[in-house]
Amino acid sequence: MTGTDWAAWQQSWDRQQEWYMPDREERFRVMLDMVEAMVGPKPRVLDLACGTGSITDRLLKRFPEATSTGVDLDPALLAIAEGYFADDERVTFVTADLKDPDWAAGLPHDAYDAVLTATALHWLHSEPLTALYGRLAGLVRDDGVFMNADHMIDTTTPRINAAERAQRHAVMDRARTGGALDWAEWWALAAEDPVLAGPTARRFEIYGEHADGDMPSPRWHADTLLAAGFGEARTVWASPSDTLLLAVK
Repeated sequence: MTGTDWAAWQQSWDRQQEWYMPDREERFRVMLDMVEAMVGPKPRVLDLACGTGSITDRLLKRFPEATSTGVDLDPALLAIAEGYFADDERVTFVTADLKDPDWAAGLPHDAYDAVLTATALHWLHSEPLTALYGRLAGLVRDDGVFMNADHMIDTTTPRINAAERAQRHAVMDRARTGGALDWAEWWALAAEDPVLAGPTARRFEIYGEHADGDMPSPRWHADTLLAAGFGEARTVWASPSDTLLLAVK
């Protein structure tokens, strides 16, 4: 792996994600604002379904005394994360399948000040997501927080949903002229990289091309988190297509 430019891969992932979510940095900013407001500037964080460590990267740049445990199953994205944070003692990575009831057994801590996730849990269907929320209630300390930033669809507003989707895709199409990579193109590049080719092949063996779960509404997420044992839960930021939902233990 010597000589691999992990920072370049990290930045490439960010650019690809920003093509889908132009408000991504604003969403991260509000997430970290609420971390500071609820648990302070030195949190112990669990970066759930961490991917390349996008949340952890922003967390440590803003809060140098924070620590982060990243957990994911994707071998390619974890390779980028582990390479990028290789010399940072504040960061630990764990390989685990969030659908496994015992996925948390390998975590280095029993409790966290904040569990954070973004654009990741929408691939879970409602039943395994409900089970995951129940497990998270035991990992977040009292007065700690869980935040999920993701696609959450309100099926009671089909005309609004259709108009938003059409507008968003029109903007994305215009951005393609600037050379933006989509999901498939980014993964095609990863598959050609000598270091990432093997992990990328294993990644597609695990996940297939792309899997979307039920993507229930923000209200469903809040109600499910309350039923799991959190004390309060509500939206703290939203764009027309994305929601940042915060639950406090």
